Amino acid sequence: MNTKTTSNTTPDLNLLITLEALLIEQNVTRAAQRLHLSQPAVSAQLRRLRTLFDDPLLIPLQRGMAPTSKALELLEPLRRSLDQLRATVAEHHRFDPEATALDVNIACTDYVQAALAQPFVLMLRQRFPGVRVALHHLDPNALEARMAKGDIDLALMTPGEEQGRLRSRHLFDEHYVLIGRRGHPALCPGISAAQFCALEHVIVSLDGGAFSTPLDIGLAALGHQRKVVLSASSFLFVPGIVAQSDLVALVPARLVRDGAALLDVVDCAFPVPGFSVSMLWHERHHGHPAQRWLRAMIAEFAGRL
Repeated sequence: MNTKTTSNTTPDLNLLITLEALLIEQNVTRAAQRLHLSQPAVSAQLRRLRTLFDDPLLIPLQRGMAPTSKALELLEPLRRSLDQLRATVAEHHRFDPEATALDVNIACTDYVQAALAQPFVLMLRQRFPGVRVALHHLDPNALEARMAKGDIDLALMTPGEEQGRLRSRHLFDEHYVLIGRRGHPALCPGISAAQFCALEHVIVSLDGGAFSTPLDIGLAALGHQRKVVLSASSFLFVPGIVAQSDLVALVPARLVRDGAALLDVVDCAFPVPGFSVSMLWHERHHGHPAQRWLRAMIAEFAGRL
């Protein structure tokens, strides 16, 4: 391992920012795009960095580049130092959402998009037109890595063990309601477990293909088994097919809060486990004024849903 250092050298801060981008992207073109610089400019800075650290830092491959051992040693302390510097500078600039442009990247499920993100974005358009929102597909297994790279600012989701070291804040608890077409003859408030299981059901399997959920384990313990005839991959698909058939489905209550004109919506007389929705973010964004403002806005808005 090469641990040689260069004496009497004060690195240009811009070089260190370029080094961070190069080590994250491992590709000169993508690093240049990330930094809003030309590719030749980034290539020139990479040559200076190699001289500064007396190390190749990145080795060209057939596709992309591979970091050297020295580069891997540098990555985490470099990112911590730059993030601390960014936070220090940002603390001295009050964020004014009415006068400042802000792009926000939020990862969430389709349910959260419909139940929370959609009305939140409509509110932003009315009050803070300088804020733009990009909604991303939620991949829990890649979430922490994408946040560390800066691709995702926030995630709105049911938290799990795979979120590791991310910070989180509880937003709301959700419960399920039973939906059927308007005038469904078997749908009534306080429907019993036996009546529930006598109907034909649509369920949602986010991973795809499953014909049972944890609820079915609870029903089996009571001596009941429901008839599942359709497994969908998205809650957004369910109201449409239920409204046109005698199928029924359990869906999160907020999903049909405003759009149930073609549906009957009832609660069940037996317990149906619900879930919670939280907001998650990376340490690198924790102290940023704009990010703090955004998190406060989302938490306040979610509390009114």
